Amino acid sequence: MQTSFTQEQLADPHTAHSEKILRSCVHCGFCTATCPTYVTLGNELDSPRGRIYLIKDMLENDRPADEKTVLHIDRCLSCLACMTTCPSGVNYMHLVDHARAHIEKTYRRPFFDRLTRGVLAFVLPHPGRFRAALQAARLGRPFAPLLKAVGPLRRFGAMLELAPRTIARPTIYAVPAAYPGRGERRGRVAILTGCAQPVLRPETNAATIRLLTRLGVEVVVPEGEGCCGALVHHMGREDDALAAARRNVDAWTTQIERGGLDAIVITASGCGTTIKDYGHMLRLDPDYADKAARVSALAMDVTEYLATLNLPEPAIEPNLTVAYHSACSMQHGQKITRAPKDLLSKVGFAVKDPPEGHLCCGSAGTYNIMQPEIAAELKARKVRNIEATRPDLIATGNIGCITQIGSGTDIPIVHTVELLEWAYGGDRPDGVPEAKPSTRTSLDALVEAAG
Repeated sequence: MQTSFTQEQLADPHTAHSEKILRSCVHCGFCTATCPTYVTLGNELDSPRGRIYLIKDMLENDRPADEKTVLHIDRCLSCLACMTTCPSGVNYMHLVDHARAHIEKTYRRPFFDRLTRGVLAFVLPHPGRFRAALQAARLGRPFAPLLKAVGPLRRFGAMLELAPRTIARPTIYAVPAAYPGRGERRGRVAILTGCAQPVLRPETNAATIRLLTRLGVEVVVPEGEGCCGALVHHMGREDDALAAARRNVDAWTTQIERGGLDAIVITASGCGTTIKDYGHMLRLDPDYADKAARVSALAMDVTEYLATLNLPEPAIEPNLTVAYHSACSMQHGQKITRAPKDLLSKVGFAVKDPPEGHLCCGSAGTYNIMQPEIAAELKARKVRNIEATRPDLIATGNIGCITQIGSGTDIPIVHTVELLEWAYGGDRPDGVPEAKPSTRTSLDALVEAAG
């Protein structure tokens, strides 16, 4: 794609980076086939190629964002399926991140839009505030249909519908501490506590810590770390996102200097995609550039890390059929496609790939709140495809997907690591069916009896 930025414009490193990305696009349109919003809406401007034209026009002419551009950029899920499809290697993620920051600086949103975004940014990155908000949401849930019927308030109705009916109790594993590995020492890792996951599903990190320590890995919950910054980053609130990144880099750098780290283990793939990008996000900060790059290099999804270990034989063989939902941030953002499924297969799960597995479920951070109608269509499509595999349960690696898909089906849905922890000697996760008798074991018994 030809561009006509001035040298003065290119003196800004963010604009210069975006200009390189724009020039790499060859207009081929392959991205349209895998873009959830284009597949759903059929509008070229709701495809990556269409959004790239809008972003180019906005940045090249150095003008404030307008209503049309904001509408179509806001509809982007940042699922990054386009980056998996693109034959030219267009880094759409960095381009749309820049566009969102530009929108935040130059466009004044309508009042209720500002209010919704302000509430989300104030509440979600802070576990204490989030827990209090969920408690209040239990009282407000009956009013969700009424709020959804009032246009400007429909997003608050979506919030109430997504709020869980029961709120899990906090676990000790969210408190800063070090958990020594059992037996022969096999490594030392830090784990991201995060913000939404310890409130919505604290058993995920608890299962991770129990599993890793059982395997001989010391796990550190660092003092001072918190939200990865992804939620505000995707809203274009760059100052808030970078502040979160710096705080976490400081917390993990302290642990690196104290005892070394083999990895920074992350159990929410949406967070993992952002943390692996800290090196880019903080590249212009002389005090943090090197430290952030080091942190990004150490960041690993929990299944990615487990795949590096020589795992023992499982304690049980579940013999259950699992539909594996590969979160967009896992398969497109981090390019992790085999490890979760291989780990589940190794311990005795029959793993099914749902049709259209590349399409987003509609969660996408706060997307199911900000764009509830599109998110509902994507959820229904995802649930139909998953249920078509007739699984006993669903596994995935992202809390947003667990919440979104779980609200549309009665099939149990759990984090992949919770199933692995069960298979390697832990308790069966709540809601998961009991292990089925092994067909192979039954056949062996018949052979022995006949023999």
